[in-house]
Amino acid sequence: MDNTPTLKDSRLDLEDRVAVLTLDRDDLRNALTGTDLIDDIVDTVTWANRSPQVSVLIITGQGSAFCAGGNIKEMQYRDGDHRSGPFGGTALELEHKYRHGIQRIPLALHQAEIPIIAAINGPAIGAGCDLACMCDIRLGSERATFGETFVNLGIIPGDGGAWFLQRLIGYQRAAEITLTGRLVHAEEAVQLGLMMEQVPADQLMQRALTLARQMASKPPHALRMSKRLMKQAQRHELPDFLELCAAWQGMLHNTDDHAEAVNAFVEKREGNYRGR
Repeated sequence: MDNTPTLKDSRLDLEDRVAVLTLDRDDLRNALTGTDLIDDIVDTVTWANRSPQVSVLIITGQGSAFCAGGNIKEMQYRDGDHRSGPFGGTALELEHKYRHGIQRIPLALHQAEIPIIAAINGPAIGAGCDLACMCDIRLGSERATFGETFVNLGIIPGDGGAWFLQRLIGYQRAAEITLTGRLVHAEEAVQLGLMMEQVPADQLMQRALTLARQMASKPPHALRMSKRLMKQAQRHELPDFLELCAAWQGMLHNTDDHAEAVNAFVEKREGNYRGR
């Protein structure tokens, strides 16, 4: 891999245009605070956006949890020697820490040009639940558990979770889950649309890779532009959106990959795409 980011608390693999980011702090249940996972996630998405070698990104966790969100033990320390910690300081200092800390993740994933699949191997709690919601598709094992549990700790989803969750499952369901702070287990998560599929734990990564490779086999520019188009559709009025569709379609009609895709379809063979 060329120009790959230097990660401290994660592992990054790339094969067949599919990148896999594995959060690797099982000792802290892959908590985002007290680790370098925020930087690892943001740097990986930034790299994937820039790298023509990457078509799809999978995010998963090593060990028993997908991501435990914030390290709750660190929330006990707010004064004195612990003032410099992630949850210590004045209101203005904490506002700065959130904006330049964990809030970098939703901004990075919202601007991702490549499809992102969450392979949820275990609990996704607090900001970990929100991280899963920021991905395009969520697959999970029977061990997957979601919890928008901020209210239980007397705080709110400071990383944008209230924005993402209701767009996935609707306002009423999102309100009930957020305001009770209860846990949602795998079977219910599928019923709610919070998770697309539940698969056995020993088959989770294979299912995620199969889906990712199916996407990655498509013409790279068309795949990225389709992902970007779906995001644009969320914030454009129809007339403006159709103008954008026309412009981008004009670009794609003039690519070599489009010609190859048409020829492959007519000739009943797999396409050989080069991102041109």
